[in-house]
Amino acid sequence: MAHRSSFDDEEFEAAQYKRLTAKEAQTLRMTFPAVSAWQVVGFQVVVGIVVALAAWVLTQRPGAGWSAAYGAATVVVPAILFARGLKKQFSGANAAASAVSGMGFFVLEAVKIVITLVMFLLASRVVENLEWLALLAGLVVTLKVYWLALLVQPKRKNVELV
Repeated sequence: MAHRSSFDDEEFEAAQYKRLTAKEAQTLRMTFPAVSAWQVVGFQVVVGIVVALAAWVLTQRPGAGWSAAYGAATVVVPAILFARGLKKQFSGANAAASAVSGMGFFVLEAVKIVITLVMFLLASRVVENLEWLALLAGLVVTLKVYWLALLVQPKRKNVELV
């Protein structure tokens, strides 16, 4: 027989989901600062430039550099549009409604994926002397910036929750 706690369903739900006061919410935000989408995009731009220059210098072929740059752009351009869409969605009078529905996030993510695929498919027409390996290197390394952004996020502050 499974062990039942002394909580009934209502008490359990109340214990699980406590509505925060404004002060508690502010303290929580200070304790766990967020990384902005624009910071991630900035990291991606810098890493994309570094990868493109490295591909150019290491191979001594401009095509490799441009291919890596285009690979990075297939990540950065959709990310810029995504970040801009998020900013627009969560600012203004309907910010609370947008945050609750969450549907806009999924639409923006779908648009981001479609733009990435279209750019990838157009690569051979856009980049002269395209080198697929360099393009994939630029794309993959730039995608991994999300992990870098998590590593360099602002440090937690030791703030006691009241």
